[in-house]
Amino acid sequence: MQALFQIFLLVTFPVHNGLMASMRTTLLSALLLSFAFAHLGMAAPVLMVSVDGMKPEYVLEANRRHLHLPFLRSLLADGSYAEGVVGVWPTITYPSHTTLLTGVAPAEHGILANLQFDPERRFGDAWYWYAPQIRVPTLWHGAHAAGLVTASIGWPVSVDAQDVDYLIPEFWRTGVAEDPSDRLLIGALARPAGMVAQLEAELGPYMMGNDTQLAGDAIKTRYAIAILGSHRPRLMTLHLSSLDEAEHEHGPFSDTANATLEAIDTMLGDLAKAARAADPATVIVVVSDHGFVPLTHKVSLFLPFIAAGLIQIGPYAATQAPAIASWRAQPWLAGGMAAIMLKDPADTVTLGEVGALLHRLQSDPRNGIATVLDRAQIAPLGGFPDASFLVEFKPGFYAVGDLTGTLVKDFDSPHGGHGFSPEFPEMRASFFAAGEGIAKHRDLGVIDMRSIAPTVAAVIGVSMPSAKTAPLHIQP
Repeated sequence: MQALFQIFLLVTFPVHNGLMASMRTTLLSALLLSFAFAHLGMAAPVLMVSVDGMKPEYVLEANRRHLHLPFLRSLLADGSYAEGVVGVWPTITYPSHTTLLTGVAPAEHGILANLQFDPERRFGDAWYWYAPQIRVPTLWHGAHAAGLVTASIGWPVSVDAQDVDYLIPEFWRTGVAEDPSDRLLIGALARPAGMVAQLEAELGPYMMGNDTQLAGDAIKTRYAIAILGSHRPRLMTLHLSSLDEAEHEHGPFSDTANATLEAIDTMLGDLAKAARAADPATVIVVVSDHGFVPLTHKVSLFLPFIAAGLIQIGPYAATQAPAIASWRAQPWLAGGMAAIMLKDPADTVTLGEVGALLHRLQSDPRNGIATVLDRAQIAPLGGFPDASFLVEFKPGFYAVGDLTGTLVKDFDSPHGGHGFSPEFPEMRASFFAAGEGIAKHRDLGVIDMRSIAPTVAAVIGVSMPSAKTAPLHIQP
């Protein structure tokens, strides 16, 4: 009834402003689809699994690439899928996963990068771990507010997610040696209290810290299957990260990456079986956060800022790493791009110096800079709203944080990376959905990542008024 009343209000009251009319159309589409699922008895549980770094070509071209992916390939025939998902600025894990949950861009949801901006390097590589840092409602919130049971394992930005009933967040300590007592850390952050200890007695130890290998994904899968069977959540999110690690270390479509995804495919099949044993109507949604490209060069973007006097390095002994003593402007790295932050955004002198420096760097093709955007050009992209400039690298050139050495150097072995402009097709992510009430063998073409959260919301029978795009047409 609530969705029907909202539809009545949206249809009844006129809107004269063009932007408001467009937003009303988006909201109306979301509410109509949500109401349709609920009215037809089609509001279904959803298991949404993110396979970090999975390019759509892995599945769409599996036969040509000699990949054995029976479960993922079955989703092409049994469900709806995208040829590619255009991601967010930047195309990296934490901003992307938060968009998958919220349906809005990073500038709105607040998770702007993986690591928080730390200009003096005091935070020990602190990531955006905490759900209260998300500024807009999430899928978890919508489901929980509707009285649905929620669960999540290993999803980025999930520590202290109050709307998740059964939670094992992604979190690890950085900059310290592995401590055996860290095994208790996740148990302390999970909910309900004592759940991890109870599961460990049955399933064996949960992983230490951030295990990005296949063993870590296997553990998360076992725990997810147990929670699906015991608690039957109506919405469960799960993050599997070993493919991303394999691609970083060996490159996309390397033998290691291919073997890793084939192992993950088996895990996905086991997860789907468990979810549908708990409720045969469960819809399986498999997504990813970004694509991948082979890397050829490292670019130490800090070095020209140091040489120009925009960053000052403090004195250090031969046995110590250099440290930033003071700064007027410096890069905030995000893989294939870097936001340029000014200590005082109103400092027009520094702004001019930085602009001249960046365009001089761009003029030399050996530096691999594709584009330098200014604040006005950044604003409509939905990322890094406080940056004075945004440096986009050509695919293959990767920003690193070295404070000494040479500006550009080669990778000495095959590696892969992401974080490049979402306008590059190589950065496209994946979307597959299959289950009761989902159209079979429907090619959705290339879609916007922001459309995924409202689509999932509609399937579970809730609305997402804050989403900026309409749900995908995945019903028959």
